[in-house]
Amino acid sequence: MTLKKDKQKVLGEHFDEERIKTFLDYEAYGDIDPDYHVLEKAYRGMIVENFATFIKIFIVANRNINAKNQRGKTFLQTIRQQRCADRYVEALIDAGAL
Repeated sequence: MTLKKDKQKVLGEHFDEERIKTFLDYEAYGDIDPDYHVLEKAYRGMIVENFATFIKIFIVANRNINAKNQRGKTFLQTIRQQRCADRYVEALIDAGAL
């Protein structure tokens, strides 16, 4: 017996600005910094063009681009060594991330 998925995973989807803004609304859980949490959600859920737009919106909303995780690392420090993250890293650095 084979079960069908009711929703297909969409890769490389381009979001409009209103959809991108909704990532600011993700709630953090536990002791995770809310700004770090939404950066991580955006990184995991967006293509780089959407992420670059999100970072601009994030900054305008007075969010902390240098928020730290439980290990004391900024989001930039966390993804800097990841394979295929170069353009995401560039968007963060352009926004003033450390």
